[in-house]
Amino acid sequence: MFNYVIFDFDGTLADSYEVFISVYNQIAAKKAYRQIESGNLQYLRSLTIPERCKYLNVPMYRIPLIASEFLSLYKTELQQVKLFDGIKELLAGLNDLGCQTAIISSNAEQNITRFLLSNNVESISKIYCKASLFGKDRLIAKFLKKYDLGANQVLYVGDETRDIIACQKVGIKIAWVEWGYDTKETAAAARSDYLVASPGEILNIVKAS
Repeated sequence: MFNYVIFDFDGTLADSYEVFISVYNQIAAKKAYRQIESGNLQYLRSLTIPERCKYLNVPMYRIPLIASEFLSLYKTELQQVKLFDGIKELLAGLNDLGCQTAIISSNAEQNITRFLLSNNVESISKIYCKASLFGKDRLIAKFLKKYDLGANQVLYVGDETRDIIACQKVGIKIAWVEWGYDTKETAAAARSDYLVASPGEILNIVKAS
């Protein structure tokens, strides 16, 4: 049985889509990048990160420079971010099974901690963050080594193709959630181990492992 479930944050636990778009568009307006609008939103969900950057006229090399400003603006709109329906029940169910939970995210630890406190989420005790869209596999590997976890003990839950690729690199299973940022078609093409439509399905995966 999986005895550790690691969650991505944005698009997986937290419904931050509107905040993400708002913050990005504030930055885009200042730097003359293409805006995210209702007309191009679905198309963007089907693209890889390099393809999105090209479409939005965002130079890839500037992403690390933008990240600090993005997370600072995100903090000011944190009250607009909500837990997805069913997440509290999922976390309670995992806790009842004796399964530990953690978050590995490219958001800021301070943002995540404040969000969990404001939503009375107490069961997640470990938060690992790196303000980068890349290198999540190294962060996961560091987590596994620190807590002496075998790959077969861990399930990662995420919503983006880069989550799937990161998990494949370190050899752990991933459950991709359809309520997040990327489309189901991109997740299927990347060969996610599980495709889930509701939080309750994650609990069933853990029980069946």
